[in-house]
Amino acid sequence: MHAAFHFLEQEALALLTRLDRVKPFALQMTSVLAAAVSPGAQTAIERHLADGRRELRQMVRQFLAWLRQSVDRLVNPAEAQRRFTLLRLRFNAVLSQFDIFADALVQRSEHEYGTWLGGLDIVAADALSLPGFYEAPPVVCYLDRGAGAAIRRARTRLPGGGQNPVAVIRIPRERMVGSGIASSLVHEVGHQAAALLDLVNSLRPVLRAMQMKGGTEEVAWRLWERWLSEVVADFWAVAKVGIAATTGLIAVVSVPRAFVFRINAGDPHPSPWIRVRLGSAVGAALYPDPQWDRLSALWEALYPRAGLDPSLQELLGTLEQTLPAFAGLLVNHRPRSLGGRSLAEALTAEERAPDRLRAVWELWRRDISAARSALPTLAFAVIGQARADDAIHPQAESQLLGQLLTFWALRGTLDLHELCAAAAQATPHSLHS
Repeated sequence: MHAAFHFLEQEALALLTRLDRVKPFALQMTSVLAAAVSPGAQTAIERHLADGRRELRQMVRQFLAWLRQSVDRLVNPAEAQRRFTLLRLRFNAVLSQFDIFADALVQRSEHEYGTWLGGLDIVAADALSLPGFYEAPPVVCYLDRGAGAAIRRARTRLPGGGQNPVAVIRIPRERMVGSGIASSLVHEVGHQAAALLDLVNSLRPVLRAMQMKGGTEEVAWRLWERWLSEVVADFWAVAKVGIAATTGLIAVVSVPRAFVFRINAGDPHPSPWIRVRLGSAVGAALYPDPQWDRLSALWEALYPRAGLDPSLQELLGTLEQTLPAFAGLLVNHRPRSLGGRSLAEALTAEERAPDRLRAVWELWRRDISAARSALPTLAFAVIGQARADDAIHPQAESQLLGQLLTFWALRGTLDLHELCAAAAQATPHSLHS
C-alpha cells in the first residue's frame, strides 16, 4: 500500500478510536440528582449526540472502504487527502456539539451552584409554559462569565448540522443569586417563546405600517422594528416577573454613560437608556401602578440627558414620544399563533399585579414556607416586587431565593421518582389483568 494511503488509513482509524472515547453524559456526570437536567432534556441531548456518533462512524467506515478500493485504482493520494480533510472537518464539527452540552452539564457537579441550576431549569420551564399554544422544548441552564445572558434556541441549526434538541440558556455567574437573575433568564426564555409563536414576524408589518405614516416619528418606528426581537423578549420578562424584569435590566445595562446613550441602527439591542424606559412603559401598560413612573424618574436621575449632543437628544425625545403607543401596540397585538388572544391576555395574570404581589409578600413574611407552593416565576415576581419596594434586603433576598431554587430542584427530582415508582408498581398489575 502506498505510504500516503496507509497514513490516511491510520488517521481514520484514530478518528474511530477518539469517537469511542465519547461516552453518553449519563455515564459521566457526577452531579447529585437534584442538580440533574430534566429527563426530557437528558433524553433529547443523548439521542441527538448518539445519532451524530452513529453518522460519524458510518462516514469513517465508508471512507476506509473507499480508501482500500482506491489502492487498486491508482487514485491520486492528494484526492484521498482532500476527502479525509472534509471528513475530519465534519468530525470536529459534530464533536463541538458535544462540547456545547458539556459546558452546560458539567457545572451540575459544582457544590450548591449545581442544585441552583436544577432549580433555574424549573423556573425557565415555568416561564416558557403556555399550554395550548405550543409544545415547549426542554430547557437547560448554565453559568458563564460576563454581564449578559444568551440562548441557543431549540430547533435551530447546530455547528456541524442538525437541530438543537433543547434550549440552552447561559446565565451570568455574577447574577447568582438574586431576583435580578429572573430578568436575564426570562428574557432569554422570551426569545424561545417568540420564535415558537412567530411574534417578531407578526409584529413587523404593524411597525412598518406605523412607518408609512411618515412624519417626525418615522425614524423611531424604524428603530423599534430593528430592535423588535429584543423588545419582545423584554416584554415577555415583564409579563412574567413584573418589575423584577426592569430592575434586573438596569443592573445589566448600568454601564458608562457613553454606552448607555449610544444608538446603533445595526445593533438588535435598543440603546440601554431607551430600553429601560420601554420596560417601564410596558410595565405600566400591563400592570398599572405609580411605581413605573418612579422607576423611570430614577433612571433619568442616574443617566440625565443634559449635555448630550442635540441631535441625539432629539432622537431620544422622538423615541420617548412613541413609548405609550408602542407599549399599547405590544399589549394589544393579536398574533394568529395565539388564536385571537392578545399578548396581554395570553401572558398576564391578575396575581402578577403589583398590589397582589405586595399582598402575597405580606403573607410570606409571616410564613415563608408558603412560597414553596407558588409557581417559580410568581415567586420571583413577588420577591422582586418586595426588593423594588425595599421590603427585603439583598442578603435576605439571596438566601431566600437560594433556598427556593434548591427546593424546586429537589421537588422536581422527588416528583419524578414518585412517578417512576408508581409506574413500576402498576406494571405487574397490568400484566395479570
